[in-house]
Amino acid sequence: MRRLIVILSLLMALLVAAWAGGWPGSLLDEAAGSTSQTLCTKVFVSGLDPEDVFREHLLPEPGMWLIAWAVTRDVDRSRHEVRASIAGLFPRRAIYAEGRGCTLDYPGYLPPPALPPAPIVPPLLPAIAPAGIVTPSDPALVAALDAAFADPNHEGLNTKAVVVLHDGQLIAERYAPGYGPGTKLLAHSITKSVVNALAGVLVRDGKLAVTERALVPAWQGANDARAFITIEQLMRMNAGFGFDEGGGSSAATQIWFRRPDTAGAAAEARLLSSPGKRWGYSSRSYDLLARIVEDRVGGTPQALRDFATREVFGPLGMTSFTPEFDARGTMMGGQASLATPRDWARFGQLYLDDGVVAGHRILPEGWVDLARTARSGPDDTGEYYGSGWWVWGDDAGTFAAQGYEGQLVAVVPSLDLVLVRLGKTPIDHRPALFQFYRDVIAAFSPELTPDPTPDPQ
Repeated sequence: MRRLIVILSLLMALLVAAWAGGWPGSLLDEAAGSTSQTLCTKVFVSGLDPEDVFREHLLPEPGMWLIAWAVTRDVDRSRHEVRASIAGLFPRRAIYAEGRGCTLDYPGYLPPPALPPAPIVPPLLPAIAPAGIVTPSDPALVAALDAAFADPNHEGLNTKAVVVLHDGQLIAERYAPGYGPGTKLLAHSITKSVVNALAGVLVRDGKLAVTERALVPAWQGANDARAFITIEQLMRMNAGFGFDEGGGSSAATQIWFRRPDTAGAAAEARLLSSPGKRWGYSSRSYDLLARIVEDRVGGTPQALRDFATREVFGPLGMTSFTPEFDARGTMMGGQASLATPRDWARFGQLYLDDGVVAGHRILPEGWVDLARTARSGPDDTGEYYGSGWWVWGDDAGTFAAQGYEGQLVAVVPSLDLVLVRLGKTPIDHRPALFQFYRDVIAAFSPELTPDPTPDPQ
């Protein structure tokens, strides 16, 4: 008991010091922001229980166990908002608005207005599944799914949804209790692959070129080497910013949960190497790309959402896609969008089919090859990253949209296969998660041995 009192006293002293200023305060403010944002998104967009969300999605985050006792949270269903604080300090609020998910609130910014209904676009793809859940018949595939969901206490892979498309048809799916075909799930960095698709449409229409300079206003000063960064370098994450994500708090998470203008904050990144020379996992690059795309299509959340619906998600029949925006109104291109598992599979099918849907070219010719081809110079460590997609380099030709904690849309051209897996997998269970990927693909072709890359934050 005495030891517990000492620990709590030290933590309280840390809170007081943090409130007075300095780095502990930034970490605690980020924790409060992440708590309110995550709860808001998963309760009001995904429809999950708030206590389940805190236990499964927030409590396991690095360092949260130290302050969980002090985290206060209030889910206000009448106002569609979530408030969180740390022992009453660092108060943060996230607000849900129809059509745009949840947005963190900041002084000086108006609450986000709901978006009007998206334009109605007749889908070019036929329905991929009946109303009921499709159960696989192949014993090997059944065994792979059994292994993925064999942790009822959420201590292992903690898989929430699996969808498998073969030859464009849904042949297998499974969901954890409380989840289903209609549950919109946060895909984290799969959002980067979405930004890649939106940029591709602009290239198709001659409104963007991968060779053009990014033209970020903050970089246009005299002798600023960042002015030479190209669109392709941002997409390939070799603009020269280095790594901005790792375990726990990072430059990227500080931007997402503490800055109202994520692209403006991302533009503050300094060069660690010359543009094009070295690769480093860079969410800030996609925060900037999202702003560039949004500016080209009208500069507002509605303009971005309508553009995405007309050009990509409507033709695919992805009616559930929900992008989230920062307080300024810029799409959170590094990490925040949701869709149902079946709709994420439709997105993967677009890339499997070389960007063509029912004979209609959505992405320009060669765009998918750009996405799935890694570029590695003599000093470049990005041999497993293409453009918005990870390149596994296996004999199956797999490339994948991947996200934090095991989110996956894997495209396997040699097997005409799309595999979607969504869940909440701790880092120490990743080997089992990668084995699941191998088992699914082995069910179709036992001689193939896919080798997933280490997945990103």
